[in-house]
Amino acid sequence: MIIPIFVSHQGCPNDCVFCNQKRITGVKDVFDERQIRHHIESYLEGFKGDKTVEIAFFGGSFTGIHPEIQKQYLKLATEYIRKYQLDGIRLSTRPDYIDEHILKLLSYYPVKAIELGVQSLDPEVLEASQRNHTAEDVYKAVHYIKNTSIELGLQMMIGLPKDTLIKSLQTAKKIIALKPHTTRIYPTIIMKDTELENMYHQGTYEPLSLDEGIEWTSQILPLFYEAGITVLRVGLQASEEVDLGKGIVAGPYHPAFRQLVEEKMLHEFILKVYEDNGEKPLVVYANQRIYQSLIGHKRKYLNDIKKQGLPIQFKRANGERCSLLLESEGRKLNDIPIPKYLRSFEKHSSSE
Repeated sequence: MIIPIFVSHQGCPNDCVFCNQKRITGVKDVFDERQIRHHIESYLEGFKGDKTVEIAFFGGSFTGIHPEIQKQYLKLATEYIRKYQLDGIRLSTRPDYIDEHILKLLSYYPVKAIELGVQSLDPEVLEASQRNHTAEDVYKAVHYIKNTSIELGLQMMIGLPKDTLIKSLQTAKKIIALKPHTTRIYPTIIMKDTELENMYHQGTYEPLSLDEGIEWTSQILPLFYEAGITVLRVGLQASEEVDLGKGIVAGPYHPAFRQLVEEKMLHEFILKVYEDNGEKPLVVYANQRIYQSLIGHKRKYLNDIKKQGLPIQFKRANGERCSLLLESEGRKLNDIPIPKYLRSFEKHSSSE
């Protein structure tokens, strides 16, 4: 369980074209100590120490906050970590806000993980997004963090200005080569009151459609699964501010974005099995949870298969064991390996 403390735009004087942290986080004012204590304690009500719990500072670039204010946040979090024997502190920051001095300060507190907002490793995309840091800053920050015992997380965005599917795939592969413990993948959403909104209305930026966002991510997500990197989140978390017509102007937003992506991945796998099997009739057995993913959101993939007249059937299997059973003309296709990314999908199909 994550206890999120959103620090809004504190610590980050830079305004990237896509950023309106007050809307993304739903926080418009700085939390004071009383608010933070109330927030943490509300999460810990009934806590019995039977699960992994971290206190996380998200929203702004935590390590860009004045060191004395950082200490106040860290001391308060440490108090609860020791009292309830929680697992540690997680924080997010910019790559250019990490150096040896910053890490020395953090070493005095139970900081478990640092997530860097990489967003892209393409120079043209970084410049067009007004990130005001370079890919080299990312590599330096990763080097510093890897010289400590702190877990490394690297976040990326897709569909930024000047981005392409090829560039996003390259960024994903470069992130994987850096061997982080975790990652997050966010499709670019146009938030109100951002430079990206101005660019959109001026016609100089066009966001990905929902289908495009799903397509891009369905090619990127398997790379992380195959590499054994934990994917903490895919798509923005739903909130009162993060919703179409409220904080969002346009872009590939859906509250169940990860589910839609993984349904797409599963569908592509089934089609490949069908083609590799000589386009012979195929029956796919799955438990209820996986069966729902096979037919797709609003029965999308079941209807697509029917429209194309493909001899593919989906059937519910007995039991709750998370697996796929494939059969063709009465013969079980036991020789077809289930990709690692689909085994990971089974674990996530009931989350997010």
